[in-house]
Amino acid sequence: MKSCLIIAGEKSGEEHALSFFNQLKEKNPDFSFFGVGGDELESAGLDLVYHLKDFSTWGISEAIKRIPFYYKALSRMEEEVAKRNCKVAILIDFQTYNMKLAERLKKKGVKILYYVAPQAWAWKSWRTKVLERTVDTLFCILPFEKKWFMDRGVSKAISIEHPVLTHNKVGVNEFKRGDLDIENGVLKVLLLPGSRNFEVKSLLPLFSKVISKLKETRTVEVSIVKSSSVRTELYEPYESLFNRVYQNEDLTEAIKSSQVALASSGTVNLTCALYSLPTVVGYTGSLLNQFIYHTFVSYDGFISIANIVHEREVFPEFIAENLSEYNMMEALKKILSSNKDYQERVSVLDETKKLVSGDDIDISSYLSEKLNESYLN
Repeated sequence: MKSCLIIAGEKSGEEHALSFFNQLKEKNPDFSFFGVGGDELESAGLDLVYHLKDFSTWGISEAIKRIPFYYKALSRMEEEVAKRNCKVAILIDFQTYNMKLAERLKKKGVKILYYVAPQAWAWKSWRTKVLERTVDTLFCILPFEKKWFMDRGVSKAISIEHPVLTHNKVGVNEFKRGDLDIENGVLKVLLLPGSRNFEVKSLLPLFSKVISKLKETRTVEVSIVKSSSVRTELYEPYESLFNRVYQNEDLTEAIKSSQVALASSGTVNLTCALYSLPTVVGYTGSLLNQFIYHTFVSYDGFISIANIVHEREVFPEFIAENLSEYNMMEALKKILSSNKDYQERVSVLDETKKLVSGDDIDISSYLSEKLNESYLN
């Protein structure tokens, strides 16, 4: 049987894969699919070699600790590819691991479809040479990426609709954010403290302080989206704060029902932007990660994907020493100062869909063509 390897080593990668996986399977009933993913991909039919929980890390210091595991997993994937006579791989984001795997598999004649381009424009720009050498197609999901990579020699780059938009297109098209009733309404605040234990441990105490401050002058209704990958005891001290609790799968409902959000940095920022939800973003990491980042990484641009897409600060973002109760409160005050200011922000966010629409390409059809092409030789 023909087979295709898929590597989605993080939750965001699984969400990207889910935007095309079912259609890809339907178009290719003669293919089996295996690799790395989470519960949702497994339920959809991916034969898991590793669960993404085994793979996920955050930041450089955490990744360093897992180096022996990743090298073992590289060898395991090579073995599985040979055993299953696999000739095509869809590698989704997860840059450091997937780049190394791409080099190994290319030497074995496997066609590499790299879905979600590595952020070489932020750091390690030399990776463009590796991509040109190993990748059949590089799928770019940010507005400027296709040109950036092609200008640097990656000739097989294409611009596609961002998977977050694909996943939410019907909901985004049908939704229109209403006015903010500053004088009389209840302020509906959504907390999105992240999908990793350390994020929730760091951000939720800070978010709770901001909420307490808000409640001094406003009537506030607080919702939270909890992640199944986060230990329940990290939420427990703050349960009395929440008027409503949502799970991962209810994220869009939570966003549509809210008027402003406090969020960790991540893919969820783009979902907020697509539903035109004004958001204040906090980014946290270990002290070692912060040291490594400030010492070795030259990138000094935005952290939030919404700001990267818009190439301007549409979401106030606070990192490291700037992440404080005071700064987040000041940002919220500006967002909530008047209905007029609020709607101006919403109008800017309404442009997000256009910015991440990409070229007119049907992803599942394109991938299907590449899968079958790989077995012609």
